[in-house]
Amino acid sequence: MSAEGRETIRLDKWLWQARFFKTRTLASGLVSRGRVRVNSQPVSKPARAVGAGDVLTFPQGDAVRVVRILACGDRRGPAPEAQALYEDMSEPVTRHVDPATTGPNPKYEGKGRPSARERRQSDGPDWS
Repeated sequence: MSAEGRETIRLDKWLWQARFFKTRTLASGLVSRGRVRVNSQPVSKPARAVGAGDVLTFPQGDAVRVVRILACGDRRGPAPEAQALYEDMSEPVTRHVDPATTGPNPKYEGKGRPSARERRQSDGPDWS
């Protein structure tokens, strides 16, 4: 509890409990590098107290997440319990896969594993 009377929790612990990071060490490392903002202010201390109403901004993968803390939570529970701890305010990410950059699918002829003779004929050096 802080002096204001609201319930608070360490920033790195909340990010871990809300399942944004797999380990608390990863969450702590991101905060220590100054990559997390609390209410638009950069934070570099993992022990920074956060509580309900605070807005967090941090990178996750290729996207930037913006979340509002709704509750502190008691434990790292299942995903539905973790999702109840925050409101996601970031824009939905749509991933467009360009077929020109991924290339065509490889052909599968359904013949199974090649025999020794077929392997020699396909791409090996000519030993004869």
